[in-house]
Amino acid sequence: MKQVTVAHSPDADDIFMFYAIKLGWVGVDGVRFENCALDIETLNQEALKNRYDITAISFALYPHIRKEYALLRTAVSFGEGYGPKLIKLKGKRLRPNFKVALSGKYTTNALLFRLAYPQARVSYMNFLEIEQAVLEGTVDAGVLIHESILTYDDRLEVEREIWDIWQELSGGDLPLPLGGMAIRRSLPITRAIAYEEVLTQAVACAHKNQKVLAKMLLERDLIRVDAEKLDRYLELYANQDSISMSQIQLKALDKLFEIGYNGGYFDEMIQAENYLIPQEYQDFRFA
Repeated sequence: MKQVTVAHSPDADDIFMFYAIKLGWVGVDGVRFENCALDIETLNQEALKNRYDITAISFALYPHIRKEYALLRTAVSFGEGYGPKLIKLKGKRLRPNFKVALSGKYTTNALLFRLAYPQARVSYMNFLEIEQAVLEGTVDAGVLIHESILTYDDRLEVEREIWDIWQELSGGDLPLPLGGMAIRRSLPITRAIAYEEVLTQAVACAHKNQKVLAKMLLERDLIRVDAEKLDRYLELYANQDSISMSQIQLKALDKLFEIGYNGGYFDEMIQAENYLIPQEYQDFRFA
């Protein structure tokens, strides 16, 4: 049996979407999908090394790995009026060169933050450590991601939403691209198409059976939040729009790549649609 590694983050939406595969609800004959859960910046760094067959990535990383990985249409996270939050201690005034903790150099929130706050002094750390670093005064502020946007300490307040930065930089009217999936180009194209199809089925299956799957994951202590926060988080990041990228989402992704290129973070301006798995290949092959 062929083994394919699917690397994803340990946050609730990724675990939720991929456990449909882990539980055997969907699959591909003759293929065993192995899950590997790592924080998103570790996944970004490993993608630069071309380590995993299929991996979650921050969308801001993709132009750096475009020659080794193709983009998948499924398991995507976009913000619609929400997203990562820049937080600080209540009442604290931030100077232009304030110290800030970000969840990783290649995260989408880091790209947008650095464009908005070019004088800030940046430290990178695991996203689970950022809130405490702000509370202890190690940094003046930090950008919270994943479930922490719902659960941060009452002593903290939001200085600015990354969503608002995105709206200013993008011109508005587009969802905020956060993260998605990429697949090795070295895989045979027929397999890549099949793997994308099963991942899409997994996300759709998880969404359709949300209550049952959420209960199972909570009972197995695989989620870092309680049932109420899990429902809210899945509503934000593992919803109907996560199943397959729409044209408006692709347009938002193109805008992110354009902003990054104009800011000097990418060496070439690319369009997302040119880097997707060519699903039409199957039709041409068997025509």
